[in-house]
Amino acid sequence: MAARSLADLSLSFGLVSIPVKIYPATESKGGVSFNLLHAACGSRVRQQYICVKENVIVDRSEMVKGYEFAKDQYVVFEADELKALQEKSTHTVDIVAFIPDDAIDPVYYDKAYYLAPDKRGDRPYSLLVEGMKQTGRVALARWAWRGKSYTVQVRPSPEGGLVLQQLLYADEVRSIKDLPIPEADVRKAELDLAVSLIDQISQDSFDPGEYQDDEKKRIEAAVDQKVSGKQITVSEEPEHGGGQVIDLMEALRASLGKKTAAAPAKAVAGEAASAGRERKSAKRATPASKTAAAKTTAAKSAARKPARKTRAA
Repeated sequence: MAARSLADLSLSFGLVSIPVKIYPATESKGGVSFNLLHAACGSRVRQQYICVKENVIVDRSEMVKGYEFAKDQYVVFEADELKALQEKSTHTVDIVAFIPDDAIDPVYYDKAYYLAPDKRGDRPYSLLVEGMKQTGRVALARWAWRGKSYTVQVRPSPEGGLVLQQLLYADEVRSIKDLPIPEADVRKAELDLAVSLIDQISQDSFDPGEYQDDEKKRIEAAVDQKVSGKQITVSEEPEHGGGQVIDLMEALRASLGKKTAAAPAKAVAGEAASAGRERKSAKRATPASKTAAAKTTAAKSAARKPARKTRAA
């Protein structure tokens, strides 16, 4: 099915005006939608608005919009007043600046659209795409659409063409500085292992087809079972306790691969357990047995040293 454009626009910068068509880039499917039913008869229920003062049902034709400026105090706006306050839509996306392609934090990204050249717009459109690619910059623009004013980013798509990305305003994005994130020292040995792990599972591209909405699939399968008259069984998973305190180095080593990390981890764990048992035995032993235990420990240490040298060689 051919894509259907939402509108005809003009993308302008300087004295250059490029006729373009705008298309939706995403399709919001969300999760599986459920309807509210009356449990007694299975019929759908209807939402109603009730006046909290008179406790009567209010029809939509009797409603007006009000803004609460103080507790339980409102100023009322009529429909024509609200319409006059809306941004008047224009069919022009005005580029105001070109900025580095990594200058905008993706947390500011909102809805995305595609831009395609319209009649007689092929050459300037391609020129803009190539110009941004060579300079490593993207366009920052203003756009009035459906009663609202937007700040947008126009950037080249890796697959070709242009993407118009609506941006959130500063007061719509919370600052991460407001979160209680304490600073912690990073040990070099831990950092080296973390970098090795990152390198081991790194990819050069992102394939969205590799990732699916598993919850949606489970719900759809359960719906199919219900429709087929099958009984749905739910397996209860064991409850997990609180968070475990783990050894960061050992966790990083284990993540790098069982073959390379399991053996050293077991060796270290074995030595620690052996040393722990020896300390416990030493506490309970008599002075004579302590001396014997010390000799035994020294003998074990001497026996291990040549083995380590052999492995290193």
